[in-house]
Amino acid sequence: MKIAVFGSGGIGGYFGARLAAAGEDVHFIARGAHLEAMRAGGLRVRSLNGDVHVETVRATDDPAAIGRADVVLVAVKLYDTDSAARDCAPLVGPGTMVVSFQNGVAAADAFAAAVGRAHVIGGLAYIFSTIEAPGVIAHSGTLAKLVFGELDGGRTPRVEALLAACRDAGIEAAISEDITAGIWSKFAFLAALSGMTALVRLPVGPIRAEAGTRAMLRRAMEEVVAVARAKGIDLAADLVERHMETVDGLPGDFASSMLRDLSRGRRLELPWLSGAVAGLGRDLGVPTPTHDVIRTALKPHADGGAP
Repeated sequence: MKIAVFGSGGIGGYFGARLAAAGEDVHFIARGAHLEAMRAGGLRVRSLNGDVHVETVRATDDPAAIGRADVVLVAVKLYDTDSAARDCAPLVGPGTMVVSFQNGVAAADAFAAAVGRAHVIGGLAYIFSTIEAPGVIAHSGTLAKLVFGELDGGRTPRVEALLAACRDAGIEAAISEDITAGIWSKFAFLAALSGMTALVRLPVGPIRAEAGTRAMLRRAMEEVVAVARAKGIDLAADLVERHMETVDGLPGDFASSMLRDLSRGRRLELPWLSGAVAGLGRDLGVPTPTHDVIRTALKPHADGGAP
């Protein structure tokens, strides 16, 4: 299976390396020092699930140099979605699947507009991983799972083929019959936790321990659920309770990627997280006061700047 990994950071680098090590024809799209390090010394993954070193890496910053792929795995930051949707066109042939493992809820529509909805399947990645150094991916913990599925819920040969490739590579993976609900379920957790950790400038431990910030975190989740239901998306009745149990099980020093980006003066995914919740809530007539506060307070930092 010819696989193009569009965005070779923590998510794309980890899963792409696993697939490449298993013998799949994997091509990485990267840039800057990370790209140069991959070309010079390969791609390394440090993980409790087993280290990987792909010594010879097919890596480029030009998608057109790869040609058509069977699968395009998208793992770029949310603010790069539109450019990735445009730039992935040379990778897409008649049977190509484009799978976004990004964290927002708008990726499927963006890629459908660029390459056609028939090529798009939805995806979810569950992993804590980052670029430790150029050419090196560091995976925290052991959780590393992919979930994907056709947007209409069908179980097709193409998603079965991707599932088989993942399992052959030792990747925990599953096919979802309602990937849209899955994406929104994760979004309820991620948008709330990213927003609150960045707003308070603290990891999850102090936030969940203090009654006021814990309540804000919960309300932020509830607002996303309310927006999803107003859009006709059926989420589990106990979703917020389960998400709060997950919060209580996280290491106290767990920091969201948005908090890390804020602390380093990098651009934030704010418009696609709390900003998206607030915007959709306004359009649907659903109050989102917690995400309104998060969006307003963090907006001056959204484009990056001094940490």
